[in-house]
Amino acid sequence: MMTSDGIRLRKIQRLAHEIMDEVNLRNVQMPPELLTMVIDNLSRAVGDLTDPSGNYSLSYLEEKVGNAHSLLVKRKE
Repeated sequence: MMTSDGIRLRKIQRLAHEIMDEVNLRNVQMPPELLTMVIDNLSRAVGDLTDPSGNYSLSYLEEKVGNAHSLLVKRKE
């Protein structure tokens, strides 16, 4: 059985894959300022996850990847 943290990580992974699909497969042009905000959120999440001490916050990762995903979804609406 998958733990709560495992489920949360799977959700983060799914959102990241959806972001990659949106940016790469659909080949949709985005305003540079939107792309900058998406990249900022994703780079902050990766920066937290790659902390050499091994300490990272799932809540922070969820927030930053979720923000990046929302920026792309809102753009389409």
